[in-house]
Amino acid sequence: MSLKNDRYTYRVTWSEDDNEYVGLCAEFPSLSWLAKTPEGALKGIRKVVADIVKDMQNTGEIVPNPIAGKHYSGKFMVRIPPEVHRKLAIQAAEFGVSLNRLASSKLSQ
Repeated sequence: MSLKNDRYTYRVTWSEDDNEYVGLCAEFPSLSWLAKTPEGALKGIRKVVADIVKDMQNTGEIVPNPIAGKHYSGKFMVRIPPEVHRKLAIQAAEFGVSLNRLASSKLSQ
């Protein structure tokens, strides 16, 4: 089984513990597929996701939307310890930039 218009986010990486490639899907973090080749890992995880989506649809469960189709505002809240907040505020002042610009720069590295 394969998904029509599969827009999920996949990644293939090497698993030193398993001595194989592992296929992963960001929208289904509990799923994985091991294979001897990267191509096999991707093919395997895509099939597992397709099977799970079909099963979820059959049982009336809510199927996760692909990350690629989501819209982001560019804003999110992060809680940090007060001493880290102070340190970042000082750094921002020393660089002559806003705290927001400094945080954005550090997060994008």
